[in-house]
Amino acid sequence: MSKMLFDFKDPDAANSWHAIDDRVMGGISHSTLRHDSAGHAVFEGTVSLERNGGFASVRSSPGEHGQPCATACVIELRGDKKQFKLSLLTDDGFDSLNYQASFAPTGDDWQSLHLPLAEFRATFRGREVPDAPPLDPARIRQVGLMIAARQAGPFALEVRRIQLGLIRPGAR
Repeated sequence: MSKMLFDFKDPDAANSWHAIDDRVMGGISHSTLRHDSAGHAVFEGTVSLERNGGFASVRSSPGEHGQPCATACVIELRGDKKQFKLSLLTDDGFDSLNYQASFAPTGDDWQSLHLPLAEFRATFRGREVPDAPPLDPARIRQVGLMIAARQAGPFALEVRRIQLGLIRPGAR
């Protein structure tokens, strides 16, 4: 059983996302999530390390994104071979606990990554929270994309869809 969270063929699907870049702490990185007429979204921008910066991110508006029996988040994407993070949040807050999993696209072709929910790590303001409760897939309220890890310069990640589902054996 799977639940489609965002299908970016729909031009309106990217409209509920907003940037949360290092500008919130004085940096000058910038990003956006926009619809591309080819039928997908593009998470793009520039990461700057100036003024203690170093990350760019976008996040969806809060909504009912939970799926009680989900064991994986599936993201269909292509793009830069940089390291990105997918964030899942279980409340509506701006500055709250994030459950994050890292991934890196491997080439120019579209690929579906199956990220096991058990591998998402709880973080707060970029630091791991070891005593946080495990991610409850039924409570997911917000979804985000991030680039950090001191990867300065321009980036672009194309995304067709994000959904919750079951782990496919051997998938990544």
